[in-house]
Amino acid sequence: MDTQQVLEQARDAITVRRVFGEPYERDGLTVIPAARVQGGVGGGTGEGDQGKGTGGGYGVNAKPLGAFVIRGDDVVWRPAVDVNRMILGGQIVAIVALLTLRTLLKLRAKVATA
Repeated sequence: MDTQQVLEQARDAITVRRVFGEPYERDGLTVIPAARVQGGVGGGTGEGDQGKGTGGGYGVNAKPLGAFVIRGDDVVWRPAVDVNRMILGGQIVAIVALLTLRTLLKLRAKVATA
């Protein structure tokens, strides 16, 4: 695959269609999904003692953010819920609470023995 072809494929992959999905309508309500899209491209070429070389690649990361909901003249943004982030946040809060509780119990035991 030619490096130029890789760049063209990456450009096609990172488009506004990836950010804003196809709108759909039902019962007078229009929904336009939105996502955050990030991408990167790399390429290479070379000539040397071993012969001619080429290389290239790209990566795309897309994450849903939410949707615009349109009803008549009203437009409302509805954010997507990231359950994994909520679970991670809950775990962090629980760990901090347990460590704080442990510290308080150690201090209490130290004061009681003194």
